[in-house]
Amino acid sequence: MITNDPKILGLAFLGGVVPALLWLWFWLKEDNQKPEPKGLLAVIFLIGMIAVIFVIPAQKFIQSNISSHEWQIILWASIEELIKYLGVLVLLYKTRRIDEPIDWPIFLITSALGFAALENTLFLLKPLSLNQTTVGLLTGQLRFLGSTLLHAVSSGIIGVALGLSFYMGKFAKRIYFFIGIILAIALHSAFNFFIMKDNGSNFLRVLGFLWVVTIIIMLVFEKLRRMSEK
Repeated sequence: MITNDPKILGLAFLGGVVPALLWLWFWLKEDNQKPEPKGLLAVIFLIGMIAVIFVIPAQKFIQSNISSHEWQIILWASIEELIKYLGVLVLLYKTRRIDEPIDWPIFLITSALGFAALENTLFLLKPLSLNQTTVGLLTGQLRFLGSTLLHAVSSGIIGVALGLSFYMGKFAKRIYFFIGIILAIALHSAFNFFIMKDNGSNFLRVLGFLWVVTIIIMLVFEKLRRMSEK
């Protein structure tokens, strides 16, 4: 049951949103040559939060109708990655906002961090409502380090795939997008699987691997920046 206590709701919201905004600031530094309008980024961040509302019932349906735990994890990750992408696509469809390669990862990561902000808020509500402040803080820190970064990186993979194919033909763009979405779902699924396995004892190893992927994404960002300057 979700609490109606405004103090708990406020603490959970801050615990979910502030870390996501810190990560957003981190990623937006990669686009310091031609930054996107802050108002547009705010709307995309909000779209990412709204996406959670659509994901929750879809994931409950999967949990009720799919018996395989492994397939549940894969389908949950698939739903999240697709809805985060579709939110940006619907908002910017047939607009001229995406006018350079680096725009795709910037917009998708912004949406992903909005998604993570509300998702983390919902996760924090239970321990905070049970007066488990220490547990809540620990949960928030772990999600700041793991889940929030995961959302940004997995959506970033799709973004860089679309960015790399920005000047290519339609068929090549579809191939790059397909590869990007498959890699994003694979990373997301693997992260969730290993975090759930052995009660999260592999967290540091998984987090280390996630940082390796983050560094790779940042290197590709540099390539996209050079492509955008042409």
